[in-house]
Formats: sequence, C-alpha cells, structure tokens
Amino acid sequence: MKILEANAGVLTNFEVLDFFRAKGASKDPTRVIAKVAHSEYKVYDYLVDTAASDQTRESIDEFLTSIKRHDLAKAEVLNILNTRPAAEVEIFPIIENCEGRFPDEEKEVTEIVDLVTKTLPPPPNMKHEEINKGDEETATLKNEKDEISKDPMDKI
Repeated sequence: MKILEANAGVLTNFEVLDFFRAKGASKDPTRVIAKVAHSEYKVYDYLVDTAASDQTRESIDEFLTSIKRHDLAKAEVLNILNTRPAAEVEIFPIIENCEGRFPDEEKEVTEIVDLVTKTLPPPPNMKHEEINKGDEETATLKNEKDEISKDPMDKI
C-alpha cells in the first residue's frame, strides 16, 4: 500500500473494505490476487465481521442524504456509519453534547436510530443475534418467573 497524499481525508470502514476487495482480498490467503501485508489481513478479517461488509454505496449515499437534516459533525456521521448503532443508548457516546444540541433530544435520537436501521443493513453478527434473541428472551423470562415463584425460605 502506498500513501499518495497524507491526510487527504477520512475513510469509512466500507471504503477500506471496498479497497481490500478491489485488491482481491479474501478470508482465504491463497485466493488473494495482490501481495497483502499481514496487518492488511487483520484489518480485512475485522471489517468483514462489521456492518461495513453488508453496506453498499447506495445505502451509504441514502443515509448521508437523509442524515443532513440532523446537522451532525462529519466525525459523528462517520462514527455512526462505521458502528451502525441500533439503539438510542448507542447514539449518545457518538454525538457530542446531545442534550444541549437538540431541543427534543429523545425524539431526535430516535429519528437517527430509525434512519440508521432503515437505510443501513445490519452487521453479520447482528443477524444471527436477532434470530436467537427471541429464544433467549423466552428462556430468560421463564427463568425469572421460576425464580420469583420460588419460596424465599427455600434458599435458607
């Protein structure tokens, strides 16, 4: 990899992953087209398991167009793109001074999360978690119900 211009701008995880894929990067080191450094393998392996692996240029463009009305800083938008927060609690660490910037903070944050979930595909690990989430919640509720129904004196 050769740096043509230092500090030319920031890249999203999708753009870095797209660059590696253009170089022929693969999970299988024997299928790589160009010479790839060990650190590039590590970065590729990491990015394949993030939200960037399922994002498309179209979904990112749609997100960038829609998020403009929320008046976020470039770094905040970049972090949202890279992390793809799926809940309000994940937005607060990304947006600086969220309470002071938005008059109706809760509504604004909810709109941003809705925008993210509508325009950006979920990361690969989240797809599997959502499938199993219903079963886990059912088991947790059952265990909690069993704990509550037990006589407290039985534990002594």
